[in-house]
Amino acid sequence: MATTPATTDETQSSRVQAVFDDIRRTRGSDFINAFWRHLAFDPALLESTWAEAKRTMVAPSALDPLTKELIYIAVSVANGCSYCVHSHTAAARAKGMTEAQHADLLAVIGLAGKTNHLATALQVPVDPVFDISPDTLRP
Repeated sequence: MATTPATTDETQSSRVQAVFDDIRRTRGSDFINAFWRHLAFDPALLESTWAEAKRTMVAPSALDPLTKELIYIAVSVANGCSYCVHSHTAAARAKGMTEAQHADLLAVIGLAGKTNHLATALQVPVDPVFDISPDTLRP
C-alpha cells in the first residue's frame, strides 16, 4: 500500500500541473504514471526529481537512451525496486530492447550479483592496476 495519496488531475496544484504537463510533452504521452502521481504530494520534490530525471534520462549524452534504461533496470534490480524494474523494462522495450538483449541483461545482473557477493564475502583486495589514484591518472 502506498504511503502517500496519488494526485489526480482534479486535485493537483498549478505547480504539479506544470510538471505533469512537461512530463506529457517530453514523453509525447498523456499518461502520468503512479510514481509521479504519488511524488506530487510534495511539489518541490516532484519538480526537482523530474528535472533530474529529464536531465539524466532524456537529454542527449554519451550514453544512448536504451543503454540508460538497461542500467536503470540493473540498478533497480540491485535495489529491489519492483516498480522501477517494471517501468524501466517497459521503457527499454519501447526504445528497442529485444528479448535477447533482455536475457543478456538478466544474465549480467545475475553474474554481477553473485560475484559481488563472493568478492565481498572473501574480502578480496583490489588489484593495484584497478586502483585509480591521482598519481596514476594520465593527463
